[in-house]
Amino acid sequence: MSMRRALVPAVLVLAMALLTPGTAHAVGGGGTRGDGPAGGVEGNELTAKASTSRIKVTQTSGPTGGRGTLSSIDPSWEPPPCWYEPVFTPEQLKNFAETEAAGDVSIRQGWYGEGLWTDHFRDGKEARNYFGTPANVPGYENYNLGKDGYFWRGVAPDWSALDDTSLCSRLMFWQDAGEVPDEPEAPTPGVLAAYAYDKVKFPETAIELRPANRSTVNLPTWIWLDRGTFREISVRAELPGTALWAETTARPVALHLDPGTKDAETYPASGDCAINADGSIGTPYTRGSADRTPPCGIRYLRASGGDPYRLTASITWEISWEGTGGARGDLPDGTFETTQDMTVQEIQSINR
Repeated sequence: MSMRRALVPAVLVLAMALLTPGTAHAVGGGGTRGDGPAGGVEGNELTAKASTSRIKVTQTSGPTGGRGTLSSIDPSWEPPPCWYEPVFTPEQLKNFAETEAAGDVSIRQGWYGEGLWTDHFRDGKEARNYFGTPANVPGYENYNLGKDGYFWRGVAPDWSALDDTSLCSRLMFWQDAGEVPDEPEAPTPGVLAAYAYDKVKFPETAIELRPANRSTVNLPTWIWLDRGTFREISVRAELPGTALWAETTARPVALHLDPGTKDAETYPASGDCAINADGSIGTPYTRGSADRTPPCGIRYLRASGGDPYRLTASITWEISWEGTGGARGDLPDGTFETTQDMTVQEIQSINR
């Protein structure tokens, strides 16, 4: 179900809720749509939106300043569509309910108005869950103040990926400190690793060429990258309020060359140039090497004519992770590519 379609039953539910006395409605008096931080806390520590995760991702090793994200080589791979996270301590929920009072109580239900929050979380009144089970949820006494733990709620970073309305649809619920909910969509180290997959920033594939941008038919173009450009990159993902963490590591394994035309040869023939232990690729061109075969390069067999060829250079990265309790695994390899124009000219000669 797309996000647009998911809103249709929600609208019908809201209309029915307004006509039903004695229930906690999805719309209440006062309040606004919960699209901003709750309780005055910034940095996604607290949020009124069920689309914002509190998972913290920090880079722990590798070159910094990267700007690109990977494209998975497995087109069928998708990150988890949703999971549960701790959102409020009792004190934070009390402050939110009695000041902001506008936000998502589950992935698919928003409560807007102080009375809805205080009825259920302060005064112990039963609330209606229109998309999850059980349908009627017992309330809490005084926000569970004095207890050690968190109120948890489902998180869905990409609503369009939620085809099943029952996924992560529990109303915000209590979990004692140090415990993870016994739910199919409970967070795991693997979930954190998958979340971090597209948070890793990679260096651009800025290759060196000789000759640069302009080549000659049947003469090799040397391609290389300086040492240290491509090294392992590791990021750590942690979920506050739990002991869950995962460290995802991306290791560069090959540079693949696509000359942009069938009228070309690559070196090696596969087009895959190995990445050396020091992070370099190929061998830099030196004077007098024009007629030699480069360990990494291209030889164009026909001039480009009016339009230049589009040379594509893509780095393949192997992705693995380890996390809480010795958990570990692999994620699909990813690629990051750049393209550049290559003008190829015929050799000019003069007959005497």
